[in-house]
Amino acid sequence: MPNMSLKKNEMPTQDPEVRAHNFEEVALGYTAEQAMDEAARCLNCKKPLCVTGCPVAINIPAFLTKAATGDFEGAYETISLQSSLPAVCGRVCPQENQCEGKCVRGIKGEPVGIGRVERFVADYHNAKKDKEIAKPAQNGHRVAVVGSGPSGLTCAGDLAKKGYAVTIFEAFHIAGGVLVYGIPEFRLPKAIVANEIEGLKALGVEIATNVVIGKTVSVEELMEEGYEAVFIGSGAGLPRFMNIPGENLKGVYSANEYLTRVNLMKAYLDDGETPVMKGGKVAVVGGGNVAMDAARTALRLGAEKVYIVYRRSMEELPARREEVEHAMEEGIEFLLLNNPVEIVGYRNEADKRDPKNGFVTGMRCIKMELGEPDEKGRRRPVEVPGSEYLLDVDTVVMSIGTSPNPLIKDTTSGLEINRWGGIVVDEATGKTSLEGVYAGGDAVTGAATVILAMGAGKTAATAIDEYLSNK
Repeated sequence: MPNMSLKKNEMPTQDPEVRAHNFEEVALGYTAEQAMDEAARCLNCKKPLCVTGCPVAINIPAFLTKAATGDFEGAYETISLQSSLPAVCGRVCPQENQCEGKCVRGIKGEPVGIGRVERFVADYHNAKKDKEIAKPAQNGHRVAVVGSGPSGLTCAGDLAKKGYAVTIFEAFHIAGGVLVYGIPEFRLPKAIVANEIEGLKALGVEIATNVVIGKTVSVEELMEEGYEAVFIGSGAGLPRFMNIPGENLKGVYSANEYLTRVNLMKAYLDDGETPVMKGGKVAVVGGGNVAMDAARTALRLGAEKVYIVYRRSMEELPARREEVEHAMEEGIEFLLLNNPVEIVGYRNEADKRDPKNGFVTGMRCIKMELGEPDEKGRRRPVEVPGSEYLLDVDTVVMSIGTSPNPLIKDTTSGLEINRWGGIVVDEATGKTSLEGVYAGGDAVTGAATVILAMGAGKTAATAIDEYLSNK
């Protein structure tokens, strides 16, 4: 019989006062009993809408049914048929807007905690796995994947399972893309990412790091070297700024730089060699998941006060509810309906000749109110005349979005690009304007979610397989 409780099993977490000062994972995960009890809340609908909300189409009722009976390995195998990164997805997917957002249990109560059970099942498998992954027989075809983020890893994994010889080319010295440079340790431990990547290597996927496609080697040269198809999953790592006065002062970061210094370059460690500003008062401009990550990171680096500055209201805030709640529990202050107009500072007296040689002392903001809806249906923020004030801060982190890096488009002749800098593809296949070249993830859409990037990687892998099989 289904468990008809209207509420999810609570996720155990570190105490807010403790976790705000460490980089250990905040959510502690279900016990086996909690996972089984939560999985039993699934009604096994004849038409499971949850599956339609999953970008990689996991058979959610099937894996929950197995988890409910304690068959966690069977549940993992079901998830793995569609997902190459279950331990990652169980932690960072916005389930409330996808699979759980479609769950019928959510009509009169809380939806089934699909992500929480997926996380438990993946962790259970990873802790107990004792058999080697069988490497598929090779089919003689070679495919290059540009970027080792979620879209690239998914595409590579799906193709490797079909027998393709896949090589991933990664610009950084560590594979994982945004999973290692963008998402903090306290949300996604890097050992988990490394473990998922080791599973792909066991399938035969090769990873070449420190290779910048467009500099070290071009897409055309990859094809000349014998790769029969190329998937571009290079992400959207080019940060956006507001272009307001003072953004060149010392102490102003893009969220990408700030998180990369901390997550990938380990600036949070006492013996870390990469510098980053710690302590003081920090303002993070933006309201997405990346803004929450930057704000909570600043707190853990010793900031005495952290502000989220967002120009709309809480109803429009795009970050996951869980991340917002965790940030509030940790003491981060939300300055809603506020917008920066200038970052102010002073120059270093030792060198007044350099206009960049200055330090942040505050951020001038103006209060906003919501006007008419914009083209996306969100009410447009409008400045309140005469409401300017100075916010006392030492560090500012700009988290207002990113764009695809122009390097690949600038070095790849004939690759069609849209006006936002994204690669133009056929949505059904991921095929670009170039023969044998496919793309997906943030390189196409701009900054989006991990699971949407994975879905694009799966789509492209299917299309590449069909293309090379026919060829």
